[in-house]
Amino acid sequence: MASAVGLFLLGDGQHHLLQQTFAATASSAATADESVRPFRIQVPQEQLDDLRRRIAATRWPDRETVNDTSQGIQLEKVRALVDYWGKDYDWRRAEARLNALPQFITRIDGVDIQFIHVRSKEPHAMPLILTHGWPGSPLEFLKTIGPLTDPVAYGGRAEDAFDVVIPAIPGHGFSGRPTATGWGPDRVARAWDVLMKRLGYSHYVSQGGDHGSVISDALGRLAPPGLLGIHLNMPATVPPELVGPINSGAPAPAGLGADERRAFDALSTFFGRNAAYGAMMVTRPQTIGYSLADSPAGMAAWMYEKFAAWTDSGGEPERVLSRDEMLDDISLYWLTNTGASSSRFYWENNNNNFSAAAQKTAQIKVPVAITVFPGEIYRAPKSWAQRAYPSLDYFHAVDKGGHFAAWEQPQLFSEELREAFRPLRAGLTSH
Repeated sequence: MASAVGLFLLGDGQHHLLQQTFAATASSAATADESVRPFRIQVPQEQLDDLRRRIAATRWPDRETVNDTSQGIQLEKVRALVDYWGKDYDWRRAEARLNALPQFITRIDGVDIQFIHVRSKEPHAMPLILTHGWPGSPLEFLKTIGPLTDPVAYGGRAEDAFDVVIPAIPGHGFSGRPTATGWGPDRVARAWDVLMKRLGYSHYVSQGGDHGSVISDALGRLAPPGLLGIHLNMPATVPPELVGPINSGAPAPAGLGADERRAFDALSTFFGRNAAYGAMMVTRPQTIGYSLADSPAGMAAWMYEKFAAWTDSGGEPERVLSRDEMLDDISLYWLTNTGASSSRFYWENNNNNFSAAAQKTAQIKVPVAITVFPGEIYRAPKSWAQRAYPSLDYFHAVDKGGHFAAWEQPQLFSEELREAFRPLRAGLTSH
């Protein structure tokens, strides 16, 4: 392996420079396409100074003319967050936290994949790959690393331990930004299988929410040798006959059970009033990318709105995530200039992520586990889940947590994964 090197972020050329840096620090004989190299973050101070200057120069819009969020996230809340970002927030703290973890980078299918890899001290730990979504990142899972890799220290059993792999989706975080089309969920899923095999794992499980659910679904359809099962916290369960009525805002059909009607209404509201961000990213990721690349306040508002809407917090995300945690994530997007490239994943996917038919869930043959968190965009009914996933073997609704389940409720999330994947451990072989 090459020695650990820093990532120097220099504007638009940052990922190109990253590749040059690694190429320069490893001998041509030792460095091959399949090499796994240590990775360390070191953002130049001038980048942080530039961020603060941009925040100080923000031109704000006038206040909304309503007293709720019907026109979008309120000016007062965004200004408070951005003011803190520009004056008191410390990226170096987040950087140090990440650099304290084993981080690596490897090239798969022409794109650099950056990831965290923490092995458990337990000898028979189950290999687990965790996939984030948008506007999340690998930061979502940091608080779960302890409970997953060292369950005894968190009230669990040694035999429930995991080895944890947390990659950044191409176009997100410190992974490379694809320069051509084609990096949709299936291609990422294939890359994840390559990654796990490259790390020496012959058997593993996959977990995801948001984009991570879509990618885990794709892995389940591909069913590569060694994939033992998947766990989802944003499953695609909507029956085909309900997709049209939900999208069009039609009344709920007769005959739905109480939980089905609740799910129908939640999704109808989401697509009717709250999904404009997705429509923009699905159809015009480059256009929104200009704003996300140039305006810290614009990026903060674009992402903070989702923290407010999708956490189990009653619209007050600070109840479950600290300002620093949210700004760590927002800063990661800003400092890597991945506003546009992360938006393109929506364009590449361009599917209804809640539709069982669109996600081809009936083709999944590996065991599927689902945990429903109450603050999710919709609460998947068990009846829909059983119909959507023929190989469903675990379903549990918990009493707290939202769309960012691992971030909001790391202990509960970890307990769910222990329970869901416990029956599959018999399929493990030595690794």
